Amino acid sequence: MGTNRLEAFSDGVLAIIITIMVLELKIPHEPHLSGLRPVLPVFLSYILSFVYLGIYWNNHHHMLVVTETVTGSVLWANLHLLFWLSLVPFTTGWMGENRFAAAPTAVYGVVLLMAAIAYFILQGRIIAGQGRDSILARALGRDVKGKISPILYVSAIPLAFVNRWIAGGIYVLVALIWLIPDRRIERALAESGRASPGGRAED
Repeated sequence: MGTNRLEAFSDGVLAIIITIMVLELKIPHEPHLSGLRPVLPVFLSYILSFVYLGIYWNNHHHMLVVTETVTGSVLWANLHLLFWLSLVPFTTGWMGENRFAAAPTAVYGVVLLMAAIAYFILQGRIIAGQGRDSILARALGRDVKGKISPILYVSAIPLAFVNRWIAGGIYVLVALIWLIPDRRIERALAESGRASPGGRAED
């Protein structure tokens, strides 16, 4: 089967997740800028989570561009990823409401770690269905960023109980690593002569 339904469903779920997160931002009752101070931690956690969801949406889109067929195991792997991403609003709100306390910050890291593992599994199921010579497999290569991220999460989770700001800094660092434009799939598409993620055929 094709990828259209899977991509449309995933886009819808991610849109709902972001909507739930923004609804968690409570409107201050004071008509002054000082009234924003109590909601600042929640807003900062919202920004971080929004960036993470944007990264997942972007990479998910690029991955599906080079996915030709979807198997049953890919569908379940995709649902597994969406399950962990659906917990982001809860952990985001818990961490922000408690001003980045140790336990909420650690649990936030656990959700990020599980989402990263789920994405890795999804990639693996797609490659298993398409073969090691597929565009996705060639594009990922050694996938250094994909392997470094879980290691950083694993280090940040216990650190949250020692210094929550260092743990939070690690979460920000991982987000920054993934914000750097990744052209691997676009280059693989260009080499294969297929259309790029933007829809333009490569010369």
